[in-house]
Amino acid sequence: MTQKRLTEAEARQLREKYNPDGSLLRRDQLELVRMIDVVAEICEKNNIPWWLSSGTLLGAARHEGFIPWDDDVDIVLLKRDYKRLKRILLKLQSEEFVFHCTESDVEYVNTFGKFRKREGRVRVVNRRYDYYRWAGVGLDIFAIERTSYFAARVATVVYNNLQHLTSYIRAGWLRKPLIRLIELLCLGILNPLLRLIGLINPSGEYHYTLGTGWAKHTFFMKDTLPLTKARFEGREYPVPKDMDSYLTNVYGNWREIPSDEVIKRCIHCQEYREEIYGKA
Repeated sequence: MTQKRLTEAEARQLREKYNPDGSLLRRDQLELVRMIDVVAEICEKNNIPWWLSSGTLLGAARHEGFIPWDDDVDIVLLKRDYKRLKRILLKLQSEEFVFHCTESDVEYVNTFGKFRKREGRVRVVNRRYDYYRWAGVGLDIFAIERTSYFAARVATVVYNNLQHLTSYIRAGWLRKPLIRLIELLCLGILNPLLRLIGLINPSGEYHYTLGTGWAKHTFFMKDTLPLTKARFEGREYPVPKDMDSYLTNVYGNWREIPSDEVIKRCIHCQEYREEIYGKA
């Protein structure tokens, strides 16, 4: 299906309002592009396939770059490829970047990894960030596995809700062992059982690895492979062969620009929100 692009006037108006040149958000967006290139080069050297996903893919399809108010990057790999990339990034000797995951920081409870800047701290409304070892800007690296919506949803509800409770425990000597205990119970015991249930999957669905969240995001290999390329901030990156199918499933009418109120709720970082809308 032919993708509907914004007119130059529409694109200019959005850029002027949300991420004009020189703004803090635009500066960090350009830094994220540089970080995509670092990961892309590593993947290319090691023959690891990956592609843009979620809001980043929507930006490529609708804006040929960032959604003007978007403040992160999402990329996806198959689970087996994610494991390979994870091993490489954990061994990466870099004074500038770090792979943030459960292995590198006990306080980081997400089952996906984040390729971060070591320096700086992004301010978000999330008490968990106060405990993080690193909190600089970064891109989210997700793995997907073949499983059902039911298995993905149950794993998400159980794991995320239990880990959320630990964020209210101020004492690190108690909080950290509980985090690891929940990981053991959910990722080590519950999720293998749910994976067996997820094998009842006649439509061949893929979802983010169990416990990640966003169970609604459904991937089908017939719509994904072989990967193609799309323009993003003047570069070309891998994307699913049928972007419209994935984006429609996740966002509905993804070509329509949301209301300003919806946009405001989508901005994670406090600094960006204040830069655009002013302090409350």
